[in-house]
Amino acid sequence: MNNLRNKVQLIGHTGQTPEIISFENGNKLAKMSLATNEFYKNAKGEKVKETQWHSIFCWGPTADIFEKYVKKGQEIAVEGKLVTRSYETKEGEKRYRTEVQVTDLLLLGKKEEK
Repeated sequence: MNNLRNKVQLIGHTGQTPEIISFENGNKLAKMSLATNEFYKNAKGEKVKETQWHSIFCWGPTADIFEKYVKKGQEIAVEGKLVTRSYETKEGEKRYRTEVQVTDLLLLGKKEEK
């Protein structure tokens, strides 16, 4: 049962250059969005592209790699776990946000220029 745990793997293109936050203790946080695409044929036989956007973040040495090597539009593979955070809006409404906390990163290439 050890294989059944909180684990996610995604391959996609970055939505922007990572936002890097540096803390006084020297630690870093990298945040960005990642787009994954799926293709299928609809009832008419037409090819349809469906894009999902994922919020991803990482800490420490992984954030250093994001800062140095990851740019907008680049194709990357990430592995990590799902983290759900809750917060309150100005109106007092409770909201939830699920993000991927990245532990491993593989640089795959750059998005093709059109």
